[in-house]
Amino acid sequence: MPEANAPGIVKRQNKEKCSQVPKFIYGDYLFTLPTASIADLTSFPSTMTSDTQPIFDTLTDEGYAIDWNLLLTEILTAFDCSTGTIHTLDRESELLHLKAYQGIPEFLLPKMTVIPIGKGMAGVAAERKRPVQICNLQTDEQGVVRPSAKETQVKGSITVPLLLNERLHGTLGIAKPVSYEFTPTEEETLMEIGEAISRKIVS
Repeated sequence: MPEANAPGIVKRQNKEKCSQVPKFIYGDYLFTLPTASIADLTSFPSTMTSDTQPIFDTLTDEGYAIDWNLLLTEILTAFDCSTGTIHTLDRESELLHLKAYQGIPEFLLPKMTVIPIGKGMAGVAAERKRPVQICNLQTDEQGVVRPSAKETQVKGSITVPLLLNERLHGTLGIAKPVSYEFTPTEEETLMEIGEAISRKIVS
């Protein structure tokens, strides 16, 4: 666990407004570069636009085979996002393979089809088994974002691992065209969706 008072690391606040300082969020901590105080703690509410329960209902339907593209579309709609990807883990190669995407330019797909664990937002989320988010992907200076990812033109981005009993099954990434920090509630809901997807994968 990082030291909350270390240079460039501050304790994350619930509903903290997204600032202009590039941030890499890992769990309860904000890694900032350059080091900056977080002064504006005004409310920055969730932008979930619809009930996510239908997503869970579909995933728990024993007779349902995952339609990856439809599932991703429903998740993006629920979180008011324009761009997203779902990768699943190939255990033999230990690589993440693209299952569904939306809003990704065709010329970028070859770079996102197969992702090593530990590389890029998806790879880091998979490696650490924790959500990884960046308030503005276009201004990120942490080295977490792969250069090609910035060509998607998205800003507020989050990737969560697909976990079941701490076992990795893939990743889910969604993003907005504007700067945005996903709330703890949104993170938790995305992790729960990831768990439901994982259960479906192993069923």
